[in-house]
Amino acid sequence: MKNIKQYLDLLMEEGLVVSYNLYQKAKSPIYHMTYGSGDAKEDTLFLCKGATFKKDYLLEALQRGAVAYVSEQYYGTEEEVPYIRVKSMRKAMPVLAKAFYGNPDEELFLTGVTGTKGKTTTVYYIRAIMDEYLRAKQEKASGLISTIETCDGMSCEESKLTTPESPELFRHLKNAVDAGISHMTMEVSSQALKYHRVRKIKFDVGVFLNISEDHISPTEHEDFEDYFSAKLSLFKQTKTACVNLDSDQAKRVLAAARMSDQVITFGTKGNPDILGSNICMKDRTLSFDVECREFRQHFTLAMHGMFNVENALAAIAAAYAMGIPVKYMAAGLAKTKVQGRMEEYVSADGRLQVIVDFAHNRLSFEKLFDSVLMEHPDARIVTIFGCPGGKAFNRRRDLGLIAGLFSEKVYLSADDPGIESPQDIAREIGGYLEVTGCPYEYIEDRGQAIQRAIQEVERKTVLLVLGKGNEARQKYGKISYKFPTDGEFVQIGIREYNRRHMRRSAIAG
Repeated sequence: MKNIKQYLDLLMEEGLVVSYNLYQKAKSPIYHMTYGSGDAKEDTLFLCKGATFKKDYLLEALQRGAVAYVSEQYYGTEEEVPYIRVKSMRKAMPVLAKAFYGNPDEELFLTGVTGTKGKTTTVYYIRAIMDEYLRAKQEKASGLISTIETCDGMSCEESKLTTPESPELFRHLKNAVDAGISHMTMEVSSQALKYHRVRKIKFDVGVFLNISEDHISPTEHEDFEDYFSAKLSLFKQTKTACVNLDSDQAKRVLAAARMSDQVITFGTKGNPDILGSNICMKDRTLSFDVECREFRQHFTLAMHGMFNVENALAAIAAAYAMGIPVKYMAAGLAKTKVQGRMEEYVSADGRLQVIVDFAHNRLSFEKLFDSVLMEHPDARIVTIFGCPGGKAFNRRRDLGLIAGLFSEKVYLSADDPGIESPQDIAREIGGYLEVTGCPYEYIEDRGQAIQRAIQEVERKTVLLVLGKGNEARQKYGKISYKFPTDGEFVQIGIREYNRRHMRRSAIAG
C-alpha cells in the first residue's frame, strides 16, 4: 500500500508532472484506484481520464470517498483536495496502475500478439499449447486476455476491449499472480499500443502476425502509417519477437523486430526458422507439416480455414521460443476451436453450409474468401455483413468490393452502427457492391437477414455470416444492447430449413 506522495514521486521520475498540491496530506494511504466515478470509495486515488471527462465525475468520486485525483488539468473544488496535474493521463495511468498492483507483470511469463487479423485465434492456440504443457507439469492453467474473454484465475468474464485499459489490465495480471498462474497470453491492439495501455510491460514473447490497412478514422488512426507504426512499437517492449515472413511489409516488420533481444521467424516461403509446408484439406481435416532446427512434425487443426495455418505457425513459433516440446504443440492445436471464429453449421441434407466468423476488415475478408473458394469450388457463396459506425471507414469500400467480387448475393445488416444510421452505412457499402455487379439486399436486423438468406437456399450454398463472430451485443447510439449471437440465429434458421425440407421430402415420397 502506497501513499499519495509515493505516487507523486513515481510520476515525477517519469517526467510527467506539471504541477501538484498535496495539502499536507502526502502520507494519506491509497487503498483503491479507479477512473470510474461510480467505483470510487474511501481512500481512492481518482484518475480523470477521457476526452469527454467532466468535472461532475470528479465531484461524484470525491463524494464517494476519493481522497486525491490525477488529471491533465486543475479542477477547483470547495475543499482542498490533493491533486497531481500531469502532461498525459494515457502515460500516467500505467505507471500508477503497475505500482498500485505491485508490479504483477514482472512475476508472469507474458506473451503478446498483435496483427490485423488472427489475434484471437492465435492467443487461443498459444494458450492451448501452453496448457497441455503446464498440465503435464501439474501446474495451473495459463491466463488469457482476448477480444472474447478475460480469464485471470480469479474469474472469466466477457471482454469489453481487445486490450483493457491499464488499471483493469494490471488488476487482471495481479489476479493471475494471486491465483498461482505463471503464464499469460494476451491480444495487443494497435489502440492499446498507441494509447499506452500496455506501457511499462515487458513481453517475454511478442508475436507480429500480419498488417493491412484498418482502423483508419479520426477516432482511431489518422492513416496507415500511424496504424502500422503503433503495431511495430510492440517490439520496443519485447524480449523475443516472432515474425511472420509471409506478411505484407515483412522486411519492415523484421527490421523493427531487431529492437527485441531475439527474433524467431515463421512462414511458408523463404527460409524462416519455423517453416510450414504441405498444407492440405482432406476428409474435412486441415493439416500441414512443420520443419525447424529442433523437429519435423505433422500437425492437424480442429478449425477450418487455410488462413488458420498462419495462426498455428505463429503459435508454434511462440511455443518454440518458450522451449515447449513439440508433442504439446501438436496436442493443443489438434483440439482447439474458438467461439465465433470459423464456426460451421451444416444442414441435414448437406446442401447448406454456414460459416460464422469475426472477419471484419480487408485482410480477413481476402483470406476467408480465398479459403472458401479453395474448399468449396462448386458452391454458391452468399454473404451477410455490415460495418460499424463512426470508425474504420475504409472497410465500407474494401469489404463491399471483396464481398461483391466473390458472392452471388450479399445481405447488408447492422453491425454496431453507433450514432450513424445503419441504412446510410449500408447505402455506402452498396455503392461498392454495385461496382462489382453483385445483387444485394438491406435487412437491418441480423437475425432476419440470416433467416431470409437460409430460406432462399435452393442449391449447394456456403453462407458466410461475417463481422460479429460470437458477439452478443449491438451498439446503437452510445448504448450496447444485448442481442443473440449470429450462431444462435443460424441454428434457428437451420432447424427451420431442416423441418421444411423434411416436409417436402415426405410429400414427394
